[in-house]
Amino acid sequence: MNTSEFVCDFNKFSHYLKAFALKLTKDIHLAEDLYQDTALRAFRHRDKYTAKTNMKAWLSTIMKNTFINEFRKRKRWEKVMVNTSEDHMLESESKCTWNAGEEQVRGEVLEQEIEKLEDPLRIPFLLMIKGYKYEEIAHVMDLPLGTIKSRIFMARRRLKDKLRVLYGHQLLEEMAA
Repeated sequence: MNTSEFVCDFNKFSHYLKAFALKLTKDIHLAEDLYQDTALRAFRHRDKYTAKTNMKAWLSTIMKNTFINEFRKRKRWEKVMVNTSEDHMLESESKCTWNAGEEQVRGEVLEQEIEKLEDPLRIPFLLMIKGYKYEEIAHVMDLPLGTIKSRIFMARRRLKDKLRVLYGHQLLEEMAA
C-alpha cells in the first residue's frame, strides 16, 4: 500500500478517531492531541499495516494504547514532593481541594454504605477499588469474569442511588467530577 492509498484510507476513519479520542479523554484539547499522536504513530508505522485488513481496528488499537501509555505517564508524574521540614509541594498537576470537614463526612458515609453492601457485591467492589483488575478478581473469587463485572456494576449503582438519596443530584455530580 502506497502513501496516498494509506492517507485516503486513514481519512475515512478520521471522524471516528476524533470521536473516540474525545470519548477517552473527555477533553477537546486532550482529544486533539491524542488524535494527532495516533495519526503520527499510524503514519510512522504504516509499513506494519496489512492491506485489506480492518484499518479501523488497527487505528483504534493504536489510539487506545497511546491513551493508556500517556495516562500511566501522567499518573507517575502527577505529584513531586520534597521532604523538607515544611514538606513543600514543588509541582502538582492534580486538582487541589479545600480542607473541608464536609468532604471527610461524605467519605465516611460512603465507607459505611460500602460496608452495608452484601458480600457478593462488596468484596469484588473493594478489590476493584484497591486496584485489582477484573480478571484478577474473577480468578481470586473463582467466578466468571461477567459475574464480577455485573456485581461491581450493581455495587456502583446501589452506592450511587444511596448517595443520591442522601445528598441529592447536584452534590452527587460534584462528587463524581
